[in-house]
Amino acid sequence: MEEFGEELADFVRRVAELKAARSVSADDLPTVLDAAIFELDHVADRLWPWYERLSTHGKPRPAPADRQEQRLLRAVFQCLPLPVALVDRETVVRRLNLAATAFTGVRSGYATGRPLTGFLAHAGRAAFRSQAAAVARGEGDRSLTVHLQRRPAEPVHVTLTAVRPSGEPRTTVLVLLQPGGLGVPADPAPDRSATGSHVPDLTETTRHAALMDLLDAMTTALLTAPPGEVLERAARVLHGRFADWVIADAGGARLSRTAVLGPSEKESAALAALDPADSPLVVETARGGAPALQVRPEDPDALGRDASGAPLLVQANVTSLLCVPLTAAGTVHGVLTLLRCGARPAFSMAEAQAMDTMSRHLALALGKSG
Repeated sequence: MEEFGEELADFVRRVAELKAARSVSADDLPTVLDAAIFELDHVADRLWPWYERLSTHGKPRPAPADRQEQRLLRAVFQCLPLPVALVDRETVVRRLNLAATAFTGVRSGYATGRPLTGFLAHAGRAAFRSQAAAVARGEGDRSLTVHLQRRPAEPVHVTLTAVRPSGEPRTTVLVLLQPGGLGVPADPAPDRSATGSHVPDLTETTRHAALMDLLDAMTTALLTAPPGEVLERAARVLHGRFADWVIADAGGARLSRTAVLGPSEKESAALAALDPADSPLVVETARGGAPALQVRPEDPDALGRDASGAPLLVQANVTSLLCVPLTAAGTVHGVLTLLRCGARPAFSMAEAQAMDTMSRHLALALGKSG
């Protein structure tokens, strides 16, 4: 069925080319007509009989013994003590076992359908993609060393090998992840969702309380800030306790950088000197008026580049970001960009919702102060 689909897609592309060739001169029309007749013969002699065979016989059902073996292999895959993932040639995750969810800190349901490279530090993504594509093409097993975004200081040894599981239309790549020492990784944060446990989580309760404290601090800052200092006061509330970097840009059609609070004054000053118009994500957020939440952002140039030409997201080792417009009554008064780096947990949906509330209150305060 997969090969039939590819043949049919190629035929459709060739028909489109023939349609585009209708404007050729009269002398060249016989050649185009011969090509069209050839394509029709191809459909009648090859594609149509192929379709009849597929529709008549269908896909054979696996025998009971085969189904039992498949269930056994799935159980072995899930219970394997080493972190293992199945990805396609584009590194998109097809399956992730329990050890891999614990090692990467990413739940299987979230990872499936997303590129595995999104969980790696930017420096190793291109090499990983290249090696995975080579393995999928049948060029042999490969291995390399990468770094996870959640633990950037720890090297991870990756082994790639080609497999063809039953039910998969193409060759997939089996990825084995091991820390630099090649030992069995410890479980830093067991995934309760994988075991089905619903025991109340003290960590989640603590995070909720911290959000309430943050909302209270932001409200106090907005009510007490003098006119002209509202945006900077809000940025100071968010810096440290909520984000490693806080970038505040005022204005709508023309943004101006008002405040940059980062890990150090030197780094903050370097980023403050940059024009917000050179940050594609900031400009898009100001124009569209919609917040953006990205975990392990794929585009390294989303916030532009520094004076040396290096992508800001890579330089800061950003693992998640929130970019929210400050909108009141349909008018954008500015944009807040929040960055978390290194091993710090990514922004959650609850935190994004709280930030959305704070951004609306901040926009109202900015509109009132002019």
